[in-house]
Amino acid sequence: MKLLVIEDEPKTLQAIQQGLEESQFEVDIAYDGLLAKRLALKNNYAAIITDLILPGLNGYELCRQLRAEGLTTPILMLTALGESEDKIMGFDAGADQYLTKPFQFAELLARVRSLTKRGTQVSMTAQTLWYGGIEMNLDAKTVTREGQHIDLTAREFALLEYLMRNQGRVLSKPAIAEHVWDINFDTGTNVVEVYINYLRKKIDRNFSTKLIHTQFGMGYVLKEED
Repeated sequence: MKLLVIEDEPKTLQAIQQGLEESQFEVDIAYDGLLAKRLALKNNYAAIITDLILPGLNGYELCRQLRAEGLTTPILMLTALGESEDKIMGFDAGADQYLTKPFQFAELLARVRSLTKRGTQVSMTAQTLWYGGIEMNLDAKTVTREGQHIDLTAREFALLEYLMRNQGRVLSKPAIAEHVWDINFDTGTNVVEVYINYLRKKIDRNFSTKLIHTQFGMGYVLKEED
């Protein structure tokens, strides 16, 4: 499998490249965001690993532009910025996972293997989920409620899909973080609450029947109001 690694710090880049190549990955490298964008759109990568602070084009903007071009390659963002707001910005830009520096290479490798494994899973049949007036087409990545189109980001779509597949079940924050973000839940972050609120504004606010409910102290559940 071929990976693209984007990092402007030579020693860090060399260490990541060496570790991945020793783990049987083929690795292309870029020191700035502009070169990385050209490589990402030209070549077929199993995953992209990018630093956040880059010359030319930072990691946020690189992700946004690649997603705007229709690139669906999994993206892992590396950064020394570990605040909840930074993580939310990364996910909103189109990153699939977020790893805060400093990190152990074993953790990076586990994330990469998880992303590349997911990228090889292909469904050949159309899939649609229905619940409470919501229709979710998993192939076309579209959502409607009572016939009204609802625009969701990739992360909001993944969150709604997880809720719909588990309708009626109370889902804890750690379970949501693991299944939607593929990360261990950090009690210091409010990413789950933020995205639940994003989703509520789009799914519930303009409809009389509310579907996304909070079970205080336990988590969230998708159900029609009693």
